[in-house]
Amino acid sequence: MNIGKIEQYGHGGDVWTAAKAFGGTAESFLDYSANINPLGPPACVIAALQQSGERLLHYPDPGHRKLKSFLAERLSIDEKRLLIGNGAAECMALVLLALKPRTVGIASPCFSEYELLSRQFDAQVVSMIGHAEQDYRVELERLFELVTHAELTFVGHPNNPTGVLYDPEVLMEAASLAEACGHTLVVDEAFIDFLDEDEAQSYSLIRLCETNPHLVILRSLTKFYAIPGLRLGYAAAHSGIIEGMRRKQVTWSVNALALAGGEALFDPMNRAEVEAYEQRTRALIGEERQWLRAQLQELGISTWPSKANFLLCRIEMPWTAARLQRALGERGILIRSCAMYEGLEDGHFRLAVKDRASNEKLVQLLRNVLEQSMQ
Repeated sequence: MNIGKIEQYGHGGDVWTAAKAFGGTAESFLDYSANINPLGPPACVIAALQQSGERLLHYPDPGHRKLKSFLAERLSIDEKRLLIGNGAAECMALVLLALKPRTVGIASPCFSEYELLSRQFDAQVVSMIGHAEQDYRVELERLFELVTHAELTFVGHPNNPTGVLYDPEVLMEAASLAEACGHTLVVDEAFIDFLDEDEAQSYSLIRLCETNPHLVILRSLTKFYAIPGLRLGYAAAHSGIIEGMRRKQVTWSVNALALAGGEALFDPMNRAEVEAYEQRTRALIGEERQWLRAQLQELGISTWPSKANFLLCRIEMPWTAARLQRALGERGILIRSCAMYEGLEDGHFRLAVKDRASNEKLVQLLRNVLEQSMQ
């Protein structure tokens, strides 16, 4: 089996391809290749979807007005600075379509969609690579060089697949450099909700959008709130950028059920329920991430200090990510190979952080696979 076939669409979570490669059904896999909250969606979202049958009879609101109003109130941001998208990936595409950068910088290793979309829209891609010694963060001077050189630069914060954060002061300086050069800094905060609330506020650059017209913040609602099938995300930026993105957005790209789910999340009437869900999520992920790192270390697998709901891992030769993915896939567990990421190696892979029962099953199967290979 060619490992590239599992990530043939460039992402984790493709249980349908895995079923063809390893046998079984898509539903039978314990999927560690996609980073989704193991608690599942909040109850208010499930209830909203169950009550949304009549919305299927009408076109979705093309202005996303109710959701945008709730979200603006929750974030204390002017609605003119927000755009609702079909996941954060659509927002990435809309930034590129609106600004038409000739050169795009990426801080690698990073989410593959930055490069794929940039090349799709005919931009030249320039990358700076972070190394293991800095937990794969790009060195400050090289990051500033990238922002100065490229007309638009993507930075993951927390980064995917490493899970690390940059010092917010560093990104603030990078945003100032972008503004001075007339360039744009796009900070992908898709996983920032997994940080404690106070910590997230101190690391996020979303407030700078009010004063820096060359900064775009991307957020995803699908990972933290466990609604990947709905596809929902948003961008925060200067109103001029948002309006340019809106003009490029396909009408009704955000469907009625996605809007219903998002409205339930940010409806002030559901605030207490959603906040309790958020606290449970952060407590669970924090505890399980620490436990899983310790278990992997005992198995001789290296990990990096993630702040998200996943871990970047590395297994030593003679193992590779491809071989491990195959061995676990045949046993019903799917992992994300990271061997194709720029700056990473054949032994790198990524694991989601799930609940204890799932994590124990993963660790036991990993132990069995590694022990059998030594016999």
